Amino acid sequence: MKTSLFKPNSSNDSNFKKNDNTQKKASLPILKFILEMGPLVVFFLANYKGEWLINNIELFKNFDKPIFPATALFMIAITFALSLSWFLARVIPVIPLISGIFILVFGFLTLWLHDDTFIKMKPTIINSLFSFILFGGLFFKKPLLRYVFDSGLKIDDCGWNKLTYRWAYFFIFLAVLNEIIWRNFSDNFWTNFKVFGVMPITFLFMLTQMPLIIKHSKNLTKED
Repeated sequence: MKTSLFKPNSSNDSNFKKNDNTQKKASLPILKFILEMGPLVVFFLANYKGEWLINNIELFKNFDKPIFPATALFMIAITFALSLSWFLARVIPVIPLISGIFILVFGFLTLWLHDDTFIKMKPTIINSLFSFILFGGLFFKKPLLRYVFDSGLKIDDCGWNKLTYRWAYFFIFLAVLNEIIWRNFSDNFWTNFKVFGVMPITFLFMLTQMPLIIKHSKNLTKED
């Protein structure tokens, strides 16, 4: 009797581990959102207070435009966000990681050369890269979007192909849109678009894909 009371229940342990893994997976989208928005908010606020930073912080006194101290703080924020992701979840989502590396590289070039063209072109280059990777995967019959969203989406192969094509074209759209805005509008307008424009546009695009996702979710077999 005593043995049964203190004997470990392997079934309960297994269920606990499954629940723990489920909770971790469920927290990833929230973590991704924080990773994306946190540094962007820092970038926006630093650009808004850029003149004050230049006039009052010794580190920034050599800069002549608010976008430069904003870029420096953006780099610090993205490094902190990626480190926090690893500390909390022992994982760094692929897209924020790639984006973060580009921010650090292009941010360094921006500050070193005192040329904000680099940080402004970063979204163009990274969105073009994502599009190229997705089209490349489709060429080799590998819808790579599956590996990004598969934990949250369960759709058939035809659905993954269609969704991947749409995201590839959407990334091209974002790249072209970024080029139009930074080349024709002020730094402040571009910053506002980067922080408050891209996310709503992306969210609306995702909503328009729901009919396709629902349709191809229904086509799954019992084995799938």
